[in-house]
Amino acid sequence: MTATLHLSLDRGIGVPIFRQIYDGLRGAILEGRLRPGQRIPSTRSLAADLGVSRLPVLSAYEQLLHEGYLVGKTGSGTFVTTHIPDQLLRSRAIGRSKPGAASESSIVRERIVPNKPNPANWSLPVVPFQIGLPALDLFPHAAWTKLVARQVRAETPEQLAYGDPAGLRTLRVAVAEHLRASRAVRCVADQVLIVPGSQAALRLVATTLLEPNDRVALEEPGYFGTHRAFGAAGAQFVPVPVDAEGLNVAALERRSAGAGANIRAVYVTPSHQYPLGMTMSAGRRLALLDWAERNKAWILEDDYDSEFRYISRPVGALQGMDTHDRVIYIGTFSKALFPAARIGYMVVPPPLWNRFLESRFAFDIFTPTIYQRALAEFLTSGQFARHLRRMRSAYTERRDALLRGLERHCAGLVEVSNSDAGLHLTVLLRAGEGIDDHEVIKEMGRRGLAALPLSSSYVGPGERHGLLLGFGCATPQRLLAATRVLGEILRGSVSP
Repeated sequence: MTATLHLSLDRGIGVPIFRQIYDGLRGAILEGRLRPGQRIPSTRSLAADLGVSRLPVLSAYEQLLHEGYLVGKTGSGTFVTTHIPDQLLRSRAIGRSKPGAASESSIVRERIVPNKPNPANWSLPVVPFQIGLPALDLFPHAAWTKLVARQVRAETPEQLAYGDPAGLRTLRVAVAEHLRASRAVRCVADQVLIVPGSQAALRLVATTLLEPNDRVALEEPGYFGTHRAFGAAGAQFVPVPVDAEGLNVAALERRSAGAGANIRAVYVTPSHQYPLGMTMSAGRRLALLDWAERNKAWILEDDYDSEFRYISRPVGALQGMDTHDRVIYIGTFSKALFPAARIGYMVVPPPLWNRFLESRFAFDIFTPTIYQRALAEFLTSGQFARHLRRMRSAYTERRDALLRGLERHCAGLVEVSNSDAGLHLTVLLRAGEGIDDHEVIKEMGRRGLAALPLSSSYVGPGERHGLLLGFGCATPQRLLAATRVLGEILRGSVSP
């Protein structure tokens, strides 16, 4: 039986129609008004009921299909996925849960510190395949220079003094508005904490929430910067495997079961898993939120480059689904603008705000304010949104060039893990050849290229070898030429 939907649209609130339809359908699924396996109306029927064109309905359905809330059955219609656990589909009141007491005991295991990039060499030259760099050649330097110059000229004596540890108020308001509209994050400005990038946010989490020997679950493979941030706090790592749906929550359940097995926090990149690139499914997201609430654990959501997707619109944040204040949301402007800006942000659950503000003050008191003021104007004037649109188009072209080059020059030597989003893609080196990705990286450096080895993203045994190839900072022509060089290197690394 086809479900009857009661969606209300408001054309006066400035939220796109497709987004209102998407939010309404997703909310109906999460609240249990649409049940697993239930058929929903066709796009044509729903468009007629709502009195809108079919295009925004198609866009909303496409996004929900991509995120795993809906499934399409040829000849039968569109249905709510059956993979969302029944017990999770209920309306849950927003709670203000207190953090669970940290366990002094832990499962005895040796914490393995993997071979990570050396900070002494962290200069990140702007060369093909460099990871972590956006299209610096396409940044609107003239417009940004005018904004910064205007802020400098208008500085008052008060603005030259110490700033607010939480960040410039106008920027926090602008960031909150941006996150609500583009990432479906549930927040207000009083939850936004401005920090010098996402790595600083991870260190704040480590110093605020963790004690030595606390256990932290990490995606395996995962972001090496997290290993460093939590390792410096003396945390014990609990690697949890990922698969095509993201973090394996069932494996997390097993690792957190039993006496003395308390896991204090779990770090995830659900919108674009680092480094393999998959998106966490809706079922996994709900299961993870449920696990965190039952175990009184914190979820650290790193949304590091979520603005850039190439097969669908940006996926909504995990934080927007959280009704128990268990998610600490982390983002950065390093990828959307440029790394030297050193501006990132956290969305902190209200029960943790005072603790994080105290840690923020102890960290370095406040973030420099000139760029904060310029960025606030960049956001509120609409220039940031226009910049993102231009960058999505440019990165699509650069990604496509890299994929063409790999197919032309590296066929049979590598396997692309995922290319749906972000500013890098990961390629797995051909199994059975015994190629060491660190040795490949060294040879790439001698040939004027840069990349990261996939093996550096593991903290436990069973590491795979591969390459993280950035495509943001190089033109399509340079990427095509670089893949030819990469093919030569890989063929030279294969034993005859």
